[in-house]
Amino acid sequence: MQRQLSLEMVRVTEAAAIAAAQWIGRGLKNEADEAATSAMRSMFLSVPIQGKVVIGEGEMDEAPMLYIGEHVGNGIGENTDIAVDPVEGTELVAKGLNGALAVMAIAEEGQLLHAPDMYMEKLAMGPALRGQLNLDDPLEVTLNKAAHILGKALSELTVSILDRDRHAEHLRILRKAGVRIKLLDAGDVAGAMAPAFLETGIDLYVGSGGAPEGVLAAAALHCLGGEIQGRLMPMTEQELQRCYDMQITDPHQRLLMEDMIGHGDVIFAATGITQGDFVGGVRFLAGDQAETHSIVMRAKTRTIRYLRSIHYMPGKPQPDAYLGQVI
Repeated sequence: MQRQLSLEMVRVTEAAAIAAAQWIGRGLKNEADEAATSAMRSMFLSVPIQGKVVIGEGEMDEAPMLYIGEHVGNGIGENTDIAVDPVEGTELVAKGLNGALAVMAIAEEGQLLHAPDMYMEKLAMGPALRGQLNLDDPLEVTLNKAAHILGKALSELTVSILDRDRHAEHLRILRKAGVRIKLLDAGDVAGAMAPAFLETGIDLYVGSGGAPEGVLAAAALHCLGGEIQGRLMPMTEQELQRCYDMQITDPHQRLLMEDMIGHGDVIFAATGITQGDFVGGVRFLAGDQAETHSIVMRAKTRTIRYLRSIHYMPGKPQPDAYLGQVI
């Protein structure tokens, strides 16, 4: 893929983040998601690719835009797979909490897993643990292996996990082991990425989250030198059939990085909507300006770029203008 696509991708996530930021703290997560999706889709019109959405906002009959199978880009350039999450952490935006992102990944055609919209069991780690842990191991074994490799006592190990009722057994094991736990309100992609950033202090990410978010996290971790392993968790016959319909012959297999993102080049971009661990949030400045903070990474070169951008927005509408009849 052309390296120039990195900046084009940031333009897409910046547009989504600015649109979603108008809804921070307003308790309207669907409106924030719709605004970001619309902005992201519009920005795609100028991107020089022939892209196909393989991870998006749902099927064509469920999502009016950025649905799975939708073609994006200006139709000039290479064929690519696109994975998007216009608002990763809609609840965080609605509640005005930290950690919401606009994210996307782009890869060569046929490379990204067409992950069905269901839960995925996950184990994510940074570069120091890559290739040394196994999702099939009991959690207790994984914790002891990680502590030994990192040269830490179990009490010094920090594990992040979504704060969900379904993780009660995980939490029991983590508490019994005596590790530090960071409970996340939301932010499945950011949570899985965190072990690859030393400044977060996170050693492992465990538990279950969305399968599409698992693929996005795999793209990011591939660029960062980390790793994620996953396993789909179909709960019903309909979800099981959904896997087969998407050419997943063994829905219960352990998915490695190459199963989720292939072996080729991948570019990942994220722009903060609210303040996060590794990128700042959107700030609306005096006058017609907005400030964004983004990260863009490429697997082929392992380049990681942080961008602070000031956007001139003449005639920028006030936040209340987005609420229509809601107020």
